[in-house]
Amino acid sequence: MTIYFYSTRDAYGCFSNFSRHGFELDNYWWMTSEHYFQAQKFATTDAIWYTKIRGVKSPKEAAKMGRSRSHPLRQDWEEIKDEIMKKAVLKKFQTHPDIREILLATGDRLIVENSPSDYYWGCGKDGRGDNKLGKILMEVRNILTRAKTVKIE
Repeated sequence: MTIYFYSTRDAYGCFSNFSRHGFELDNYWWMTSEHYFQAQKFATTDAIWYTKIRGVKSPKEAAKMGRSRSHPLRQDWEEIKDEIMKKAVLKKFQTHPDIREILLATGDRLIVENSPSDYYWGCGKDGRGDNKLGKILMEVRNILTRAKTVKIE
């Protein structure tokens, strides 16, 4: 059975980058993985904008600011954005045992971000999107499963 998520209010809402599961990464506290991801677009180009994104009150606002093209994106963004997302998602689930158990309990089931508008991170309206966030969640699940297995042995 495929696991679909999108809204933070859904059964698997903790899989959303908008879920309020903060973590420390790169020597800063991040309210959500969305804050971290969006700020990284400007980490090497606009320190003031980076800091503003980190400090906004909502992930929705962080996303809006990150999509602004009035500030220059780092040149390597397209090459590193998937790794940045993976780094944030992994840290989020390493930090919070409650949601880590939810992710691990999905076993080997397919996880899909059911975004009707995002064909890169989600599955898109017609289900043919890349589902990169779902794939990252499954990759993080595998990393955490291996780490748990190593601890037990």
